[in-house]
Amino acid sequence: MKTTLMTPPSHLDGARVLAWAWSDLPFGHVAAEDGAAPIAIHGLAVCRYGDEAQVYRFSCDARWDTVQDDTYASEDDARQLPAQYRAVAAAWHTP
Repeated sequence: MKTTLMTPPSHLDGARVLAWAWSDLPFGHVAAEDGAAPIAIHGLAVCRYGDEAQVYRFSCDARWDTVQDDTYASEDDARQLPAQYRAVAAAWHTP
């Protein structure tokens, strides 16, 4: 199956995108806050706000809307995915 590469915007939630991964098939799912069906995660992005030392990994839906985030000390740490996002291997890209 060929993946359609969906490029993210340059910034997500006000943070600059440093690296990103996309998959037509979800990397995994995140529980919805309102008890609705789980949200499929198609985009992952490592981002930084301004000149902060820490980085964030944003988990995004198919429109690059941020669904969840986590904070990391480095870009390499942020690219290490938890088990919930290993349904598809992430191929990381830089802008």
